[in-house]
Amino acid sequence: MSQNIETLLIENRQFEPSDIFKKLANVTSIDLDKDRLEFWAEQAKKLHWFKPFETVLEWNRPYAKWFQEGQLNAAYNCLDVHLVTHRKDKKALIWEGEFGDVRTFTYEELHQEVCRLATYLQNELGVKKGDRVTLYMPMIPELVIGVLACARIGAIHSVVFGGFSASSLRDRLQDSKSEVVLTASAGTRRGKPLPINDVVEEAVSQHDTHVKHIVVVDTLKLEGNFSSHQAEPMMSEDPLFILYTSGTTGKPKGIVHTTGGYLTHAKYSTHAVFDLKDSDVYWCTADVGWITGHTYLIYGPLSNGATCMMFEGTPDYPEQDRFWDVIEKHKVSIFYTAPTAIRSFMKWGDELPARHDLSSLRLLGSVGEPINPEAWIWYYEQIGKNRCPIVDTWWQTETGGIMITTLPGIHLMRPGHAGLPLPGITASVLMPDGTPVTQGGGLLSLMEPWPSMLRGIWGDNKRYEEVYWKTFSTYFAGDGATIDADGYYMILGRVDDVLNVAGHRIGTMEVESSLVDFQGVSEAAVVGMPDDIKGQAIIAFVTLKDGYLGNVALEKEMISHVSKMIGAIAKPKRIIFTPDLPKTRSGKIMRRLLKDVVEGKPIGDVTTLGNPDVMTLIQERFLS
Repeated sequence: MSQNIETLLIENRQFEPSDIFKKLANVTSIDLDKDRLEFWAEQAKKLHWFKPFETVLEWNRPYAKWFQEGQLNAAYNCLDVHLVTHRKDKKALIWEGEFGDVRTFTYEELHQEVCRLATYLQNELGVKKGDRVTLYMPMIPELVIGVLACARIGAIHSVVFGGFSASSLRDRLQDSKSEVVLTASAGTRRGKPLPINDVVEEAVSQHDTHVKHIVVVDTLKLEGNFSSHQAEPMMSEDPLFILYTSGTTGKPKGIVHTTGGYLTHAKYSTHAVFDLKDSDVYWCTADVGWITGHTYLIYGPLSNGATCMMFEGTPDYPEQDRFWDVIEKHKVSIFYTAPTAIRSFMKWGDELPARHDLSSLRLLGSVGEPINPEAWIWYYEQIGKNRCPIVDTWWQTETGGIMITTLPGIHLMRPGHAGLPLPGITASVLMPDGTPVTQGGGLLSLMEPWPSMLRGIWGDNKRYEEVYWKTFSTYFAGDGATIDADGYYMILGRVDDVLNVAGHRIGTMEVESSLVDFQGVSEAAVVGMPDDIKGQAIIAFVTLKDGYLGNVALEKEMISHVSKMIGAIAKPKRIIFTPDLPKTRSGKIMRRLLKDVVEGKPIGDVTTLGNPDVMTLIQERFLS
């Protein structure tokens, strides 16, 4: 990191929320003079505490303790608090399966199911506070019930995405030393059964895990009225969950989040960013196996008393308009999804959303990776019909909740720009030597501790310190970003993916955005290939919209377009046309696998991909 990341992409378009939206928004102004800790104390007091906290923050870098004397329970704040209000009979969860079957739970019904499972775990299996419970399940209501049941009794839940292989699950079971696994008999994907329970059985078959009980929750019949089940009082700093994320060494990192600080930020950010109203039907499309599903499908919306949409299936089954069908059918008003999905929708054509009545939508969100400007514009025009604000959110598994975005009732929206740090969050773009960048590109860092920050890596504090706190004295996010004169941040992607071309450090997001700006392009991913002259040459992998054909002439046009749009230094050496890009089932593009292809290395682990067969095709086309 000898020099800074250069800013090449210029995006001047901006959009303003409607006057009526701004007038009715949950947050209409920001007190810039308010003390940061006082602000967070106010947010924390909106939760139900069995015992009030006294100290807001104790900070001994890099370890934070928030609201540490306080006692509360996350499940109680998501369920019990609503049973004494009008929300008792309000729908908490609407679930639709792949075949169109629907199940709904009111807050009272969801509370009863959570209490039943919590009682079973305690009384029948002996699960107690601090024990680890792993959940490996499809996107069914029992997954939400299982998470909240663990939180209710104080067990630390570890949700493992239901698409991981048996060996990946075993690694996580071994690291967490979970003694109980909650699973399901099977799931479905594009009409085909997924052998969920078989994967669990294989994962524990080598007898090298600590698992004592496997509970198949979707066939477990629990009777009785458990409305009197007492939620376990948890200290604010007691761990709530472990969530494993990929590590550069190959060994997954068990990110630890605690109860009080995490829940404070989850409730606050959901209310402020999504402008959540009591009448909304809120749909976060993320799987609960990822942090977005934890914070913005379960804890954030339920602590605010929302009606949450939950869907088991894919956007293209049985047809490519499935998401628009779900929105129309259930009158979804807030829709939060990933840029990869948005680019797929673009590829499939404008006529699919046009078939459906999407007038119930009033706010859109984007999460998971930077969204390129053209995808943002398509989302705004074709789905939001030029009337729904878009909140483009930047955050990580490690941050626990949204760090940078626009507040929909206040800020102008700029395509490709995530926005500004949320109130209570302090961020900066830094030079490699730690000097702040006032305008331009650099390394994104969070400058002050925040309540939902990770509390460490499970069982490996040394790794926690080295990964996140070695680069700067502040938290280093691992992402590159630019900041403009108005303080708006554009996220450039992982620093590991930054291209170094002839001494210029170029963010992948800018090159990819210029490619997607070209007519007919649906998605693009770029990686660096070793080059004797430039150090690295840019290789682009591109998928086209339906009706377009990749050929030499088109490749030349696209290379010229990139050169004109952001500069000759950024033009690709080659463009490989492919029907799809390697993506995880959560929608993230695996550039690491594309790097393996261009560097001539054996293809790495593809078990997390939703489309593993595409790697063989990409490799063949690159070598041809």
